[in-house]
Amino acid sequence: MQVSIKWLKDYIDFTETPEQLADKLTMAGIPVENVVDPGEGLEKVVTGRIEKLEPHQNSDHLQICTMNVGLAENIIIVTGAQNVAEGQVVPVAMVGAHLPNGMKISKGKLRGVASNGMLCSAQELKLDLEKLPEEQKTGIFILPSDTPVGIPAKDVLGLNDVVLEFELTANRADCFSVFGLVREIAAITGNKPHFPEIKVNEDDNTKLNDIFSVEIADPDLCSRFSTRMLKNVKIGPSPEWMQQRLEGAGIRSINNVVDVTNFVMIELGHPMHAYDYDKITGKKLIARRAIEGEELHTLDDTSRKAKGEMLVIADSEKAAGLAGIMGGFETEITDTTTTVVLESADFYGPCIRRTARACGLSSEASGRFERGVDSETTIKALDRAAQLLQEMGACTVCEGIVDVYPNPKQANYVTFTPEQINNHLGTNIAKDVMLNIITSVGFDVTKDENDEITVKVPSWRNDVTCMADISEEIARLHGFDKIKSTLPNGVSMQGTQSAKQTFIDKVKASLSSQGLYETISFALTNEETFNKLNIPQDSPLRKAVPIMNPLSDEYPLVRTTLLSSIFDNLARNLARKNDDVALFEVGSVFFPKALPVTELPDEVVKIAGAITGRRNAQGWNQANDMVDFYDAKGIIEELLANLRVTRYTVEAGTHYAMHPGKTALFKKGRDVIATVGEVHPAVLSAYGITKPVYIFELDATTVMKYMAKDLKYKALPKYPATSRDLAMLVDVDVNAADIEKAMTKVAGQNLTQITLFDVYTGKQVEEGKKSLAFSLTFQSNDKTLTDAEIDPAIEKIVAKLQKDFNANLRG
Repeated sequence: MQVSIKWLKDYIDFTETPEQLADKLTMAGIPVENVVDPGEGLEKVVTGRIEKLEPHQNSDHLQICTMNVGLAENIIIVTGAQNVAEGQVVPVAMVGAHLPNGMKISKGKLRGVASNGMLCSAQELKLDLEKLPEEQKTGIFILPSDTPVGIPAKDVLGLNDVVLEFELTANRADCFSVFGLVREIAAITGNKPHFPEIKVNEDDNTKLNDIFSVEIADPDLCSRFSTRMLKNVKIGPSPEWMQQRLEGAGIRSINNVVDVTNFVMIELGHPMHAYDYDKITGKKLIARRAIEGEELHTLDDTSRKAKGEMLVIADSEKAAGLAGIMGGFETEITDTTTTVVLESADFYGPCIRRTARACGLSSEASGRFERGVDSETTIKALDRAAQLLQEMGACTVCEGIVDVYPNPKQANYVTFTPEQINNHLGTNIAKDVMLNIITSVGFDVTKDENDEITVKVPSWRNDVTCMADISEEIARLHGFDKIKSTLPNGVSMQGTQSAKQTFIDKVKASLSSQGLYETISFALTNEETFNKLNIPQDSPLRKAVPIMNPLSDEYPLVRTTLLSSIFDNLARNLARKNDDVALFEVGSVFFPKALPVTELPDEVVKIAGAITGRRNAQGWNQANDMVDFYDAKGIIEELLANLRVTRYTVEAGTHYAMHPGKTALFKKGRDVIATVGEVHPAVLSAYGITKPVYIFELDATTVMKYMAKDLKYKALPKYPATSRDLAMLVDVDVNAADIEKAMTKVAGQNLTQITLFDVYTGKQVEEGKKSLAFSLTFQSNDKTLTDAEIDPAIEKIVAKLQKDFNANLRG
């Protein structure tokens, strides 16, 4: 929303500068974003008449102008322009001027002749070239011949007005109008507004009800529809003052009828539309929902296919325009129009907003309907438009108004006491001050003996519904700067993170410290992703929540697995030749309790990651080894160590997206706390990946369940440790983890560590067997262990392994 100072001063007097007024409005909750002076840089540009024009003796293209600029003596200016002649009035930049295009004017000589200024073109003055005739777009800008000389050029060019640009909040729909802003200015300055008297002379005997009708087919989308008719219309330009006011509001002048509808929209805040009566089939307008696929030919000369949820204004045959957004091409006002139907209505804001976005059409009108207009203003807007055109001598006005208003808006009343307001604000504002404030912005007040105040909320203030809204009005107009800052009452508490937030921070820190990069993705996916990830058809992961209004057709579902985001990011990196990738994500997945959704789905935090490419950064002193399964497994082992999860087992398992036989499950009891493995070839192929990838996945709740809650510290051992190595032959299908568990079970408390340091299959090992070599560390907190104390433990271990695994010791 933008409006000029001149337009505001048409209805209220104030002495504040534009900058001071902007500050006051902003402090009162009506924020002004910018104060724009279109005449900036024209302070030393005046009008001047060319009294004499003669060629320069030392140039074949320069001319010497004797200029009358209103001074005691004429001045000499040398110009190279060829479109000037004696007697013309032109803009003259005097010595010392600093033009809007950045040019500084100084006294100088051109081929030996002193020049005391410069004649200006439209481009040098930064005028809007689109609004100028072709002959004025180039060369010196020629002013009307009767223009006085020596006056500021910006007064003649209409650039002597200042424009305020507002950044209004959506709830203050009333301030999207000059009248609304004037009411605010009156409240903060104490000056009385002088709004124009709106009065129409119905000077045509034709009764509108006899020749025209209106219907509201969908009252949920259109609460009121009013029309008035103008006859003997003369299409022409608007008065210059109206064009200037519209230009200050950022609206281009078109013709008197269209300009008046735009003027009333900015003035009263109520959009209007004008129809050519002779082009309305059936002489009837209907506000109805669009028919699916219905053709719409809008004023921008574009054909559109309507959708069933859109609201259109139609005649008896076809849609004549998108309600509240843009009129139809067939019923537009042209130079041949003689009879006009003015429409002023109240449309349902959310419907207008959805339609505007769907069509990519955003207009001054749609912006106001989206925020909500005053349905009580429709008749006032019609009368104001008719009055303005009648004062221009551009029409006659038919008798009567067709007004369909099935459910009139009921007045809203709010009751409060001064004590409630002061308690709410933490102030001590007197009752009389409160009453003066709320009456200054149009609220009607009634009081009773119990100090209770009841106000009738004006129809244009849709944002005021309760006592808190009244207190806001009093606070902002009394002055927020006058309200003393105080600490809130009550017990103060220090904010802390939840256990889950702390856990997530630890996970991110651990994975980042291991060289993985965190990614953050939209929690969206699609059905095709489930197929790419090899998820079984009967898996709960396929029961995803559908989105009612998806951002795009590509992502219509809410994700049920974090691996969908991991693979999308992985494939995107590899496609851009980033071949060494190590990334992870901590995020939520969502599982509906039932479909269709009737209650909030379960939100589960998952941790997932992927690695591929080189193990080390490329360099002359680095090996060129590629990551493998054990790198991914090591990442999880380090993560669990940092999270203080211990005494877990690792065993072979399966996962829908991982390679059979190359998948490991980290388990505590029956709970799987982590899954690690190489990606299934079918999944790699679906994503167009041609190299091995290793992934991991964890459930945050399960991992948190097994984190050590209390830290227990023990002293470092005083006595040295002793190591023994055991190498054995076992069947190839025997898990090393099972052997470690068996050794731990029988070795006693002095066995502190078991390390698998060699796995071998080859010529010296018979087929079906493998060689495993373990390093066993024994240590006591009480003494240095002797061979006599360690040997019995080794014997028990050997016996246990021979019995359970048919293990044979190697020499």
